[in-house]
Amino acid sequence: MSLVSEHKNEILMLVKQALTDFESITEEAWNDKPQPLKWSKKELLGHLVDSASNNTRRLIVGQYEQGAKIVYHQDEWVSYQNYQEASVADVKILWKLLNDQIARVIEKIPENKLQNVCDTGKGKVEMHTLAYFIEDYVVHLKYHLKQITA
Repeated sequence: MSLVSEHKNEILMLVKQALTDFESITEEAWNDKPQPLKWSKKELLGHLVDSASNNTRRLIVGQYEQGAKIVYHQDEWVSYQNYQEASVADVKILWKLLNDQIARVIEKIPENKLQNVCDTGKGKVEMHTLAYFIEDYVVHLKYHLKQITA
């Protein structure tokens, strides 16, 4: 099994397990903001929605456009998407569907495209390969899922 297939399967497994784990989180816990400027669990999940959206774009555009500039401003995305006012059920569904999509995209990336790069630097050049984005996505997903289920 290729590294890409392993990552695709790991993403799908993490999502399936998380959705089960989420069942024990109360509505109050989803909405609680530990501090006014800190994200709630629901906003953290929304951030993972945004991460899936942005990384899907990187993985698609990066296959046909070398060095594309695709910057993600996470605080603005979470704020403007207004996850805090959305229903938890809607954010969960959106997150699951976007992860199903990113898994499909990852599965179809040709081996010879994995070293293509995108620039994600804010105010500077910061090049990363598509292979990096796939690996980093899994690490990022695990990190925030631990925060949500803690």
